Amino acid sequence: MLSCDICGETVTSESDMKTHLLIFHMENEVICPFCQLSGLNYDDMCFHIDTSHFEQNSPERNIERLGRIPCETSCKEDNTLQSTMEVNSSVYSACASNYPKSSAQSLPKDNTIKDEVFYSENLIESNKFLKSKEKQSGLSKTKKSIYETSYSPVECPFCGKIEECSQDMENHVKTHHGSLLDTQLEDCDQPLYDCPMCGLICTNYCILQEHVDLHLEESSFQQGVDRMQCSDLELAQQLQQEEDDRRSEEAKQEMEEFQKLQQQYGLDGSGGYKQQQLRNMEREVNRGRMHPAEFHKRKADMMESLAVGVDDETTKTSGIIEALHRHYQNIATDVRRVWLSAVVDHFHSSLGDKGWGCGYRNFQMLLSSLLRNDAYDDCLKGMSVPCIPKIQSMIEDAWKEGFDPQGASQLNNRLQGTKAWIGACEVYTLLTSLRIKCRIVDFHKATGPLGTHPRLFEWILNYYSSERDGNSKVVRTSKPPIYLQHQGHSRTVVGIEERKNQTLCLLIFDPGCPSREMQKLLKQDIERQASQVFTAEKIP
Repeated sequence: MLSCDICGETVTSESDMKTHLLIFHMENEVICPFCQLSGLNYDDMCFHIDTSHFEQNSPERNIERLGRIPCETSCKEDNTLQSTMEVNSSVYSACASNYPKSSAQSLPKDNTIKDEVFYSENLIESNKFLKSKEKQSGLSKTKKSIYETSYSPVECPFCGKIEECSQDMENHVKTHHGSLLDTQLEDCDQPLYDCPMCGLICTNYCILQEHVDLHLEESSFQQGVDRMQCSDLELAQQLQQEEDDRRSEEAKQEMEEFQKLQQQYGLDGSGGYKQQQLRNMEREVNRGRMHPAEFHKRKADMMESLAVGVDDETTKTSGIIEALHRHYQNIATDVRRVWLSAVVDHFHSSLGDKGWGCGYRNFQMLLSSLLRNDAYDDCLKGMSVPCIPKIQSMIEDAWKEGFDPQGASQLNNRLQGTKAWIGACEVYTLLTSLRIKCRIVDFHKATGPLGTHPRLFEWILNYYSSERDGNSKVVRTSKPPIYLQHQGHSRTVVGIEERKNQTLCLLIFDPGCPSREMQKLLKQDIERQASQVFTAEKIP
């Protein structure tokens, strides 16, 4: 009689034992007692237990049995049972039998069997063995020994490290990659660590520390971002404030400059000719330069002049052209030839227009010459040299008639009661409104070295010398004087002289020259010419 080492059942022959083992043990479904894995044959399940559950199975492993298992199963019929029994005995230490504990009491009494019974008793409550997928009888037709396979090199799926056996690889994975496993092992007593910030569970203190450090770095970075944003906001506000201050300062400077220009050009609302005349005369009285009786007399004359709109001729000097003619005829030896305009009176600035009335005074000079010319009687019939407020009124009337709308807009369409400057355009507007033909010639840039204007001098020479004058040294033409406007001032050109060194000199009347200086030209012992400016070489 033969007794089954697994379940204790007795059979009568070896063939019955083989049949019993195949039917009741080899072909039953085999289940891993540790992880409930199923669907593998017997040999694969043994390999699975040895590699994946080495620690759980290590107390039951009997290293001596491995020596008794042959590397290759015998192909002979009489050795099949012995090999099968030895293999079964070696794996029962790790796998649980599906049969009750009492069935192991009928196993043989030798030491080897006792050890096997002891191991099988410990695992008697485990699941069934893996169901064998091979229907052939015996283990002669199985693959190579599982123990040959278990000793092949194994590569770590996480870091690529290679170990010579699966046990070392399992230890390596648990030691170095335990935190990467999805589930915790049943028998693992490793402590767990909760993150105090987000509640994440970590199995390793070092990993938890690194995780918390990431939280702290993120918090520090966020604080830095907040500080940076705050700093950016403060910087933007500071830049905006600086920009506002700069614009405010520029606007203030522009306003101050504009007010200076308004004051300079008589548009500051401080009054016109009358107000300035009275203030300056009062100042002269206070300084003792004018007697009070003279003050009242001059005030009365001024009011009468303003009422009738005619200049009081207190600043007028006549006869200068005749004096110049005599001078060039008798005394001027360095002059080869000279051309003089028609008769013209000189008008200079008074206390009422000092600093801004040059344009008005030059117009008075020009008009004084035109009033003596019979060619303009139809245009100027019954007209006298007007005073400055009257000239301002006449220009405003010309603007109202549509003359020079651009100039009118620049001066706010108002001149009376102001100290506004006028120039060549306003004089042209006034003469045109009086039906006097005139034109403006612009020499907008220098045409000679050192900022000189040779072309201007040539043009004036051609203007006065266009009439047939013979070969006389002094030529008195019928040409009216020329209104000459330049930067910041205006003058009246009454002639031009050509010297023996081939240079040209303009003869001008300057409104800034007072009457006492002009009266010197009327003396018989005159020793110098009139004011000579803008000298330039004559171009052949």
